[in-house]
Amino acid sequence: MFPSLETKLKRFEELEQQLQDPDVLANIDKLLAVQREYGGLKKIAESVRESHRLESEIAAAREMLEGAADAETREYAQAELDELQAKFTALETELEDLATSGESITRGGLIMEIRAGTGGDEAALFAGDLFNMYSHWVETRGWKMEVLDSSPSDMGGFKEVTFSVTGEGAYHELQFESGGHRVQRVPETESQGRIHTSAATVAVMPEASEVEINIGPDDLQIDTMRAGGPGGQKVNKTESAVRITHLPTGIIAKCQDEKSQHKNRAKAMRVLRSRILEQKQREAAEKRAEARRTLIGSGDRSERIRTYNFPQGRVTDHRIGLTLYKLDQIVQGNLGELVKQLLEFDRQERLKGGGEEPTS
Repeated sequence: MFPSLETKLKRFEELEQQLQDPDVLANIDKLLAVQREYGGLKKIAESVRESHRLESEIAAAREMLEGAADAETREYAQAELDELQAKFTALETELEDLATSGESITRGGLIMEIRAGTGGDEAALFAGDLFNMYSHWVETRGWKMEVLDSSPSDMGGFKEVTFSVTGEGAYHELQFESGGHRVQRVPETESQGRIHTSAATVAVMPEASEVEINIGPDDLQIDTMRAGGPGGQKVNKTESAVRITHLPTGIIAKCQDEKSQHKNRAKAMRVLRSRILEQKQREAAEKRAEARRTLIGSGDRSERIRTYNFPQGRVTDHRIGLTLYKLDQIVQGNLGELVKQLLEFDRQERLKGGGEEPTS
Protein backbone atom coordinates (compact mmCIF):
# COMPACT_ATOMS: atom_id res chain seq x y z
CA MET A 1 0.00 0.00 0.00
CA PHE A 2 2.72 2.47 1.05
CA PRO A 3 6.18 1.22 0.01
CA SER A 4 7.99 3.56 2.41
CA LEU A 5 6.11 2.09 5.39
CA GLU A 6 6.87 -1.47 4.30
CA THR A 7 10.54 -0.48 4.14
CA LYS A 8 10.34 0.91 7.67
CA LEU A 9 8.69 -2.31 8.90
CA LYS A 10 11.55 -4.32 7.39
CA ARG A 11 14.07 -2.08 9.15
CA PHE A 12 12.13 -2.45 12.44
CA GLU A 13 12.33 -6.23 12.13
CA GLU A 14 16.10 -5.98 11.58
CA LEU A 15 16.37 -3.90 14.76
CA GLU A 16 14.29 -6.49 16.65
CA GLN A 17 16.93 -9.06 15.74
CA GLN A 18 19.76 -6.70 16.74
CA LEU A 19 18.23 -6.25 20.20
CA GLN A 20 18.76 -9.98 20.72
CA ASP A 21 22.37 -9.89 19.45
CA PRO A 22 24.90 -10.38 22.31
CA ASP A 23 27.41 -8.10 20.57
CA VAL A 24 24.86 -5.25 20.48
CA LEU A 25 23.76 -5.86 24.07
CA ALA A 26 27.40 -5.70 25.21
CA ASN A 27 28.01 -2.32 23.50
CA ILE A 28 26.08 0.36 25.40
CA ASP A 29 26.51 3.05 22.70
CA LYS A 30 25.34 0.71 19.95
CA LEU A 31 22.48 -0.56 22.14
CA LEU A 32 21.22 2.97 22.86
CA ALA A 33 21.38 3.87 19.16
CA VAL A 34 19.42 0.73 18.20
CA GLN A 35 16.85 1.32 20.95
CA ARG A 36 16.38 4.93 19.82
CA GLU A 37 15.78 3.92 16.19
CA TYR A 38 13.59 1.00 17.29
CA GLY A 39 11.43 3.30 19.40
CA GLY A 40 11.01 5.74 16.52
CA LEU A 41 9.80 2.99 14.17
CA LYS A 42 7.61 1.09 16.64
CA LYS A 43 4.34 2.95 15.93
CA ILE A 44 4.75 2.53 12.17
CA ALA A 45 5.63 -1.16 12.49
CA GLU A 46 2.62 -1.88 14.69
CA SER A 47 0.26 -0.11 12.27
CA VAL A 48 1.65 -1.89 9.18
CA ARG A 49 1.47 -5.27 10.93
CA GLU A 50 -2.14 -4.53 11.91
CA SER A 51 -2.97 -3.74 8.27
CA HIS A 52 -1.48 -7.08 7.19
CA ARG A 53 -3.56 -8.89 9.83
CA LEU A 54 -6.77 -7.12 8.76
CA GLU A 55 -6.13 -7.85 5.07
CA SER A 56 -5.78 -11.55 5.90
CA GLU A 57 -8.95 -11.59 8.01
CA ILE A 58 -10.91 -9.69 5.32
CA ALA A 59 -9.86 -12.29 2.74
CA ALA A 60 -11.00 -15.08 5.08
CA ALA A 61 -14.35 -13.36 5.75
CA ARG A 62 -14.98 -12.97 2.00
CA GLU A 63 -14.20 -16.62 1.47
CA MET A 64 -16.68 -17.53 4.24
CA LEU A 65 -19.35 -15.30 2.68
CA GLU A 66 -18.88 -16.84 -0.78
CA GLY A 67 -19.11 -20.34 0.63
CA ALA A 68 -22.06 -19.72 2.98
CA ALA A 69 -24.71 -22.42 2.57
CA ASP A 70 -27.58 -20.67 4.39
CA ALA A 71 -28.93 -17.18 5.11
CA GLU A 72 -27.85 -17.15 8.78
CA THR A 73 -24.24 -17.96 7.90
CA ARG A 74 -24.24 -15.34 5.10
CA GLU A 75 -25.61 -12.71 7.49
CA TYR A 76 -22.92 -13.52 10.08
CA ALA A 77 -20.13 -13.48 7.46
CA GLN A 78 -21.38 -10.18 6.00
CA ALA A 79 -21.48 -8.53 9.45
CA GLU A 80 -17.94 -9.80 10.15
CA LEU A 81 -16.72 -8.49 6.77
CA ASP A 82 -18.35 -5.06 7.29
CA GLU A 83 -16.72 -4.68 10.72
CA LEU A 84 -13.28 -5.66 9.42
CA GLN A 85 -13.54 -3.30 6.43
CA ALA A 86 -14.54 -0.41 8.72
CA LYS A 87 -11.44 -1.05 10.84
CA PHE A 88 -9.28 -1.26 7.73
CA THR A 89 -10.64 2.04 6.34
CA ALA A 90 -9.81 3.80 9.62
CA LEU A 91 -6.34 2.26 9.60
CA GLU A 92 -5.78 3.37 6.00
CA THR A 93 -6.20 6.99 7.11
CA GLU A 94 -3.64 6.46 9.87
CA LEU A 95 -1.18 4.81 7.46
CA GLU A 96 -1.62 7.70 5.03
CA ASP A 97 -0.77 10.14 7.82
CA LEU A 98 2.32 8.13 8.70
CA ALA A 99 3.44 7.90 5.07
CA THR A 100 2.97 11.60 4.39
CA SER A 101 4.77 12.63 7.58
CA GLY A 102 8.13 11.77 6.04
CA GLU A 103 11.05 10.98 8.32
CA SER A 104 9.94 13.39 11.05
CA ILE A 105 7.47 10.89 12.52
CA THR A 106 10.26 8.44 13.39
CA ARG A 107 12.37 11.00 15.23
CA GLY A 108 11.87 11.61 18.93
CA GLY A 109 14.63 14.05 19.79
CA LEU A 110 15.42 17.59 18.75
CA ILE A 111 17.68 20.46 19.67
CA MET A 112 16.19 23.94 19.66
CA GLU A 113 18.04 27.25 19.65
CA ILE A 114 16.38 30.58 20.45
CA ARG A 115 18.31 33.79 19.81
CA ALA A 116 17.31 37.37 20.57
CA GLY A 117 17.21 39.46 17.40
CA THR A 118 16.59 43.16 16.87
CA GLY A 119 15.14 45.00 19.84
CA GLY A 120 17.84 44.94 22.53
CA ASP A 121 16.65 44.05 26.04
CA GLU A 122 13.05 43.64 24.86
CA ALA A 123 14.20 41.06 22.26
CA ALA A 124 16.00 39.12 25.00
CA LEU A 125 12.86 39.17 27.13
CA PHE A 126 10.86 37.91 24.14
CA ALA A 127 13.40 35.10 23.63
CA GLY A 128 12.80 34.19 27.28
CA ASP A 129 9.04 34.22 26.69
CA LEU A 130 9.45 31.83 23.75
CA PHE A 131 11.64 29.56 25.90
CA ASN A 132 8.93 29.49 28.59
CA MET A 133 6.23 28.86 25.98
CA TYR A 134 8.03 25.82 24.59
CA SER A 135 8.94 24.61 28.11
CA HIS A 136 5.26 24.52 29.08
CA TRP A 137 4.31 22.67 25.88
CA VAL A 138 7.07 20.10 26.52
CA GLU A 139 5.78 19.59 30.06
CA THR A 140 2.19 19.23 28.80
CA ARG A 141 3.26 16.56 26.29
CA GLY A 142 5.21 14.61 28.89
CA TRP A 143 8.52 15.00 27.07
CA LYS A 144 11.93 15.64 28.65
CA MET A 145 13.90 18.86 28.28
CA GLU A 146 17.52 19.71 29.04
CA VAL A 147 19.24 23.11 28.70
CA LEU A 148 22.53 22.64 26.86
CA ASP A 149 23.81 26.22 26.75
CA SER A 150 22.47 29.67 27.63
CA SER A 151 23.47 33.31 27.69
CA PRO A 152 21.09 35.19 30.01
CA SER A 153 20.61 38.92 29.50
CA ASP A 154 21.06 41.53 32.24
CA MET A 155 17.33 42.35 32.47
CA GLY A 156 16.08 38.78 32.21
CA GLY A 157 15.37 36.57 29.25
CA PHE A 158 18.13 35.24 27.01
CA LYS A 159 20.51 36.54 24.43
CA GLU A 160 20.64 32.90 23.35
CA VAL A 161 19.51 29.54 24.76
CA THR A 162 19.98 26.03 23.40
CA PHE A 163 18.12 23.01 24.76
CA SER A 164 17.19 19.45 23.85
CA VAL A 165 13.73 17.89 23.86
CA THR A 166 13.19 14.12 23.82
CA GLY A 167 9.96 12.18 23.57
CA GLU A 168 7.73 10.42 21.06
CA GLY A 169 6.56 12.88 18.40
CA ALA A 170 8.60 15.81 19.75
CA TYR A 171 10.47 16.62 16.54
CA HIS A 172 7.41 15.88 14.39
CA GLU A 173 5.29 18.40 16.31
CA LEU A 174 7.90 21.17 16.72
CA GLN A 175 9.70 20.96 13.36
CA PHE A 176 7.85 23.97 11.93
CA GLU A 177 8.88 26.40 14.71
CA SER A 178 12.09 27.28 12.85
CA GLY A 179 12.25 30.86 11.61
CA GLY A 180 11.79 34.45 12.70
CA HIS A 181 9.29 35.23 15.48
CA ARG A 182 8.16 38.86 15.93
CA VAL A 183 6.48 40.47 18.94
CA GLN A 184 4.52 43.73 19.03
CA ARG A 185 3.85 45.10 22.53
CA VAL A 186 4.53 47.92 24.98
CA PRO A 187 7.75 47.09 26.87
CA GLU A 188 7.75 47.45 30.66
CA THR A 189 10.51 50.05 30.28
CA GLU A 190 8.42 52.19 27.89
CA SER A 191 7.08 55.20 29.79
CA GLN A 192 5.13 56.69 26.85
CA GLY A 193 3.07 53.56 26.21
CA ARG A 194 4.39 53.16 22.68
CA ILE A 195 4.24 49.77 20.96
CA HIS A 196 7.65 48.34 20.07
CA THR A 197 8.46 45.56 17.62
CA SER A 198 11.16 43.07 18.58
CA ALA A 199 12.29 39.78 17.16
CA ALA A 200 13.85 36.43 18.01
CA THR A 201 14.92 33.54 15.81
CA VAL A 202 14.26 29.87 16.46
CA ALA A 203 16.06 26.88 14.94
CA VAL A 204 14.75 23.32 15.37
CA MET A 205 17.21 20.55 14.53
CA PRO A 206 16.70 16.78 14.73
CA GLU A 207 19.10 15.39 17.33
CA ALA A 208 21.69 13.31 15.52
CA SER A 209 23.15 10.07 16.83
CA GLU A 210 26.82 9.10 16.60
CA VAL A 211 25.79 6.49 14.05
CA GLU A 212 24.18 9.11 11.77
CA ILE A 213 26.97 11.65 12.07
CA ASN A 214 30.35 10.03 12.55
CA ILE A 215 32.97 12.66 13.39
CA GLY A 216 36.67 11.79 13.44
CA PRO A 217 38.96 13.38 16.07
CA ASP A 218 41.03 15.03 13.31
CA ASP A 219 37.91 16.87 12.14
CA LEU A 220 37.64 18.83 15.38
CA GLN A 221 39.27 21.90 16.86
CA ILE A 222 38.47 22.16 20.57
CA ASP A 223 39.03 25.39 22.49
CA THR A 224 38.48 25.86 26.21
CA MET A 225 37.91 29.12 28.08
CA ARG A 226 36.41 30.50 31.25
CA ALA A 227 32.64 30.66 31.33
CA GLY A 228 31.20 34.17 31.35
CA GLY A 229 27.97 35.30 32.98
CA PRO A 230 25.67 38.33 32.56
CA GLY A 231 27.53 41.62 32.50
CA GLY A 232 30.85 39.91 31.90
CA GLN A 233 31.11 38.40 35.38
CA LYS A 234 32.90 35.08 35.73
CA VAL A 235 30.81 32.05 36.50
CA ASN A 236 33.90 30.17 37.66
CA LYS A 237 37.67 30.49 37.59
CA THR A 238 38.42 27.29 35.68
CA GLU A 239 38.43 26.88 31.92
CA SER A 240 35.27 24.78 31.82
CA ALA A 241 33.60 26.40 28.80
CA VAL A 242 34.10 24.52 25.53
CA ARG A 243 33.90 25.63 21.89
CA ILE A 244 34.16 22.93 19.22
CA THR A 245 34.73 23.69 15.54
CA HIS A 246 34.02 21.06 12.88
CA LEU A 247 36.82 21.81 10.45
CA PRO A 248 35.33 20.27 7.25
CA THR A 249 32.17 22.43 7.49
CA GLY A 250 33.21 25.31 9.76
CA ILE A 251 30.20 24.62 12.00
CA ILE A 252 30.73 25.67 15.64
CA ALA A 253 29.04 24.60 18.88
CA LYS A 254 29.77 25.83 22.40
CA CYS A 255 28.65 25.08 25.92
CA GLN A 256 29.43 26.73 29.26
CA ASP A 257 26.46 25.82 31.48
CA GLU A 258 28.18 22.99 33.35
CA LYS A 259 31.07 23.41 35.78
CA SER A 260 32.66 20.29 34.33
CA GLN A 261 34.61 20.70 31.09
CA HIS A 262 33.85 17.05 30.26
CA LYS A 263 30.08 17.62 30.54
CA ASN A 264 30.27 20.83 28.50
CA ARG A 265 32.20 19.00 25.78
CA ALA A 266 29.60 16.20 25.65
CA LYS A 267 26.74 18.72 25.35
CA ALA A 268 28.57 20.74 22.71
CA MET A 269 29.12 17.56 20.66
CA ARG A 270 25.36 16.85 20.75
CA VAL A 271 24.66 20.33 19.37
CA LEU A 272 27.46 20.01 16.78
CA ARG A 273 26.17 16.69 15.41
CA SER A 274 22.66 18.10 15.11
CA ARG A 275 23.88 21.21 13.28
CA ILE A 276 25.82 19.04 10.83
CA LEU A 277 22.77 16.81 10.29
CA GLU A 278 20.57 19.88 9.80
CA GLN A 279 22.93 21.17 7.11
CA LYS A 280 22.94 17.79 5.35
CA GLN A 281 19.16 17.60 5.45
CA ARG A 282 18.84 21.15 4.14
CA GLU A 283 21.15 20.34 1.22
CA ALA A 284 19.19 17.15 0.48
CA ALA A 285 15.89 19.07 0.61
CA GLU A 286 17.21 21.63 -1.87
CA LYS A 287 18.24 18.85 -4.26
CA ARG A 288 14.75 17.35 -4.27
CA ALA A 289 12.92 20.69 -4.13
CA GLU A 290 11.41 20.12 -7.57
CA ALA A 291 9.82 16.89 -6.35
CA ARG A 292 8.08 18.52 -3.39
CA ARG A 293 8.49 21.77 -1.50
CA THR A 294 6.23 22.45 1.45
CA LEU A 295 4.69 25.91 1.48
CA ILE A 296 5.17 26.05 5.24
CA GLY A 297 8.67 27.29 4.55
CA SER A 298 12.31 26.37 4.45
CA GLY A 299 12.94 26.65 8.18
CA ASP A 300 15.49 29.38 7.49
CA ARG A 301 16.06 31.55 10.55
CA SER A 302 15.78 34.71 8.46
CA GLU A 303 12.28 33.83 7.26
CA ARG A 304 9.61 35.62 9.34
CA ILE A 305 7.06 33.00 10.26
CA ARG A 306 4.93 34.36 13.11
CA THR A 307 3.82 37.58 14.80
CA TYR A 308 2.63 37.87 18.41
CA ASN A 309 0.56 41.07 18.69
CA PHE A 310 -0.20 41.80 22.37
CA PRO A 311 -2.43 44.90 21.96
CA GLN A 312 -4.78 42.89 19.72
CA GLY A 313 -4.31 39.60 21.57
CA ARG A 314 -3.58 37.74 18.37
CA VAL A 315 -0.99 35.35 16.95
CA THR A 316 -0.56 35.17 13.17
CA ASP A 317 1.33 32.43 11.35
CA HIS A 318 2.23 34.05 8.04
CA ARG A 319 3.09 30.79 6.23
CA ILE A 320 -0.42 29.34 6.32
CA GLY A 321 -2.43 32.54 6.84
CA LEU A 322 -3.65 31.47 10.27
CA THR A 323 -4.67 34.07 12.88
CA LEU A 324 -5.75 33.02 16.39
CA TYR A 325 -7.06 35.46 18.99
CA LYS A 326 -5.68 33.32 21.78
CA LEU A 327 -2.33 34.99 22.43
CA ASP A 328 -2.57 34.65 26.22
CA GLN A 329 -3.14 30.89 25.94
CA ILE A 330 -0.46 30.37 23.30
CA VAL A 331 2.31 32.19 25.19
CA GLN A 332 1.40 29.99 28.19
CA GLY A 333 2.35 26.98 26.08
CA ASN A 334 -1.03 25.89 24.71
CA LEU A 335 0.31 25.21 21.22
CA GLY A 336 -2.06 22.38 20.30
CA GLU A 337 -4.15 24.27 17.74
CA LEU A 338 -1.11 25.86 16.07
CA VAL A 339 0.72 22.53 15.85
CA LYS A 340 -2.35 20.73 14.49
CA GLN A 341 -2.96 23.33 11.76
CA LEU A 342 0.69 23.34 10.65
CA LEU A 343 0.87 19.54 10.49
CA GLU A 344 -2.40 19.31 8.56
CA PHE A 345 -1.26 21.98 6.09
CA ASP A 346 2.01 20.12 5.54
CA ARG A 347 0.12 16.83 5.13
CA GLN A 348 -2.08 18.32 2.42
CA GLU A 349 0.97 19.72 0.62
CA ARG A 350 2.66 16.31 0.71
CA LEU A 351 -0.47 14.66 -0.70
CA LYS A 352 -0.50 17.19 -3.54
CA GLY A 353 3.13 16.35 -4.18
CA GLY A 354 2.41 12.68 -4.74
CA GLY A 355 1.51 11.14 -1.41
CA GLU A 356 4.80 9.98 0.04
CA GLU A 357 7.92 11.83 0.99
CA PRO A 358 10.58 11.42 -1.68
CA THR A 359 13.69 9.65 -0.51
CA SER A 360 16.94 11.57 -0.45
